[in-house]
Amino acid sequence: MVTIKKRAIHNPLAEYIERLQKGDALLPDSPENVLEVVGILKSYGVVLDAYSKNLNYIAEHQFLVFFPFFKYFNGKVSFQKLLRHWWHDRINFEYAEYCMKGMMWHGGGGLDTYLDTEEFQERAQAVIAAKFKKNPFILSINQLFPDFLTEQLRVSAYYTGLGQFWRVMADMFLSLSDRYDRGEIKSIPQVVDHIKAGLVANASNPITYAVKIRGKVYEIIPKSVGLTFLADTAIPYVEAVFFRGTPFHGTVSYNAQGYQIPPDQTRFQYGALYADPLPIGGAGIPPTLLMQDMRHYLPEYLHEIYRRSLRGEDDLRVQICMSFQKSMFCVTTATILGLMPHPLDTKDPNEQKDNRVYLEKWMSRLQTSRLLDVNK
Repeated sequence: MVTIKKRAIHNPLAEYIERLQKGDALLPDSPENVLEVVGILKSYGVVLDAYSKNLNYIAEHQFLVFFPFFKYFNGKVSFQKLLRHWWHDRINFEYAEYCMKGMMWHGGGGLDTYLDTEEFQERAQAVIAAKFKKNPFILSINQLFPDFLTEQLRVSAYYTGLGQFWRVMADMFLSLSDRYDRGEIKSIPQVVDHIKAGLVANASNPITYAVKIRGKVYEIIPKSVGLTFLADTAIPYVEAVFFRGTPFHGTVSYNAQGYQIPPDQTRFQYGALYADPLPIGGAGIPPTLLMQDMRHYLPEYLHEIYRRSLRGEDDLRVQICMSFQKSMFCVTTATILGLMPHPLDTKDPNEQKDNRVYLEKWMSRLQTSRLLDVNK
């Protein structure tokens, strides 16, 4: 009998598999990287705090509103705020909606599954009936087009799902900055450990959604459904925003005959881990809005590094994007390590093999990402 050994598959990112097996990060450890990652996550945490509050406000107070002109005002409308809004001297909440729509379009997780159930349909119809109790015209429209208003509530559910996810992440990143300021965070592995610990601690947080109509509370996503932070918002978010994303207008052709956009959503590679930072600032590039928001909240120690760069502040948004990608590879590392099928230090050969296969799958997806670039 001839024994044929299975040939090892060459993975161009084998070095990073070994790093992860040792518990190291995808981003190399250096004082510069630590400063850059913590600084950009401090800014990102402030922005996410604002994004989260607005998404939750829209879900709870602007649901089934057909023309929500003041949805970005969080219920506090004034002439001064209106002028700042028109002048764009404000947080760009449009980017938060872009991420929400990306999550909804790509789907995945328990939230996506629940929104197609009969239970959701029944709860949605109860909310619609209560909301438009005194509006027979809208109720007749709902009879003619039964999916129209229900779909609006599905969107609202994603508003609150992403809002609750970002609430946790904002607090996590801001506490990371506080620990860095106290001298507790000094290395990239410590950054990853902080994020991983936060993900694990909040993994089972319930994701719920309820609205109040004329003093009565209607549960749209009750706690009994069992939706949780990690499985039903965090993982779908990583999949939709870190990996898949959506093609940016002006960078690729949307013409079907051009074949520049994959016909299969699972083959999309337009997420934060793949995006070229250079087009940041151009029209049709949604992350420009995020970089513009973060530039207002940069810690001085990070801002000073950008000022001393070759182009100074002329390409500030591009520099912010490059730092942001470094930080997202740290978040990705925490996610990968947190979802490992078996402990890293396991001595069981079968478990070690499972871990290796698991990491190889991740690295296969990252082959065309910016991983090598952030390691230069």
